[in-house]
Amino acid sequence: MLLRLGSSPLPALRRARIYVCGITPYDTTHIGHAATFVWVDALSRVLEHVGIEVQVVRNITDIDDELLRAASEQGTTWQALATQQTFQFEDDMRKLRVQRPTFEPASRDYVTDVIFLTRALLDRGAAYESGGSVYFRAGDLHTASGLSRDDALGIYDARGGRVDDPAKDDPFDAALWQASGEGEPAWESPWGPGRPGWHVECAAMATTLLGLSIDVHAGGADLAYPHHAYENAMVEAATGVAPFSRSWMHVGTVTKGGEKVAKSTGNLVFVMDLLQDHAPQALRLLILDRPWRDSWDFDASALAGAEAKLESLWAATSRPGGSDAAVTAACEALLDDLDVPRALDIALDEGGEAARTVAKILALL
Repeated sequence: MLLRLGSSPLPALRRARIYVCGITPYDTTHIGHAATFVWVDALSRVLEHVGIEVQVVRNITDIDDELLRAASEQGTTWQALATQQTFQFEDDMRKLRVQRPTFEPASRDYVTDVIFLTRALLDRGAAYESGGSVYFRAGDLHTASGLSRDDALGIYDARGGRVDDPAKDDPFDAALWQASGEGEPAWESPWGPGRPGWHVECAAMATTLLGLSIDVHAGGADLAYPHHAYENAMVEAATGVAPFSRSWMHVGTVTKGGEKVAKSTGNLVFVMDLLQDHAPQALRLLILDRPWRDSWDFDASALAGAEAKLESLWAATSRPGGSDAAVTAACEALLDDLDVPRALDIALDEGGEAARTVAKILALL
């Protein structure tokens, strides 16, 4: 059986290589983070259930302007803040039964790989040096993402694009290597002391650990543009290999009161707080009992409904027997674009082995 993710099935694989954009460790771990990583965990478990070896790379973006600002505001170092927040994140993932990734690279350990990729882009004419920084030529990348120039420019600026940087040839160009200011972290490079840009960090970590082409690239829907669009373009321009990723998994955005859950909106809901009063399986179920690409509004009262449904699922697992046809139907639902709601309906209706299988695959027992 082949897994369909999005509009087309993944090819028959013995090993699936998955890259998921991880955290920038300064506001962990909120419900938006959790939704992405629980869904990637579900994908991995479904693939493993049908005998596919899974390799997951989940990075830590610990060289980032937002992290530097947060550390300065809190009167600590970026290294200390990143370490503390990463520890909290990993503890939250463990409690949510998210399996550890095969690799968990930190940006600070892949600076040499970023420099290598930057030099490749310069050699191919896809980048240029200016004022001690190096920029990727974005061209009409926003058009390929289905955005008008004005809309794309607004999004790009809001997400760290530095559209007013006077060293750029074009506002849409992206820093591959940026000269560091006074007091900012810096590494030596052929272009002077500086640090990596955001998009190229993921490009370097993904290709170094998984190869020049991967099977699934995952992350929150808000990363589709500019982050994933630029990362994809950088890899393909540097390597000449396309597609960089055979499939993209952009997990639906979590909102609260209609606004995206984010530090900037002041509406963060932290996993560690939710788990004080609710079972981790209930939070997993709340996240998974919907189409993975759909955005949804978090309401703490919905956890009571998830807990009730979880109890029903546990009761269904205790029923004896169960038909092979029901087990097959439930597994086919999970392989069909990770249709968890349909698989749960089968599990609850049929009970027995079908319920036990679904609960085990989704780590709900």
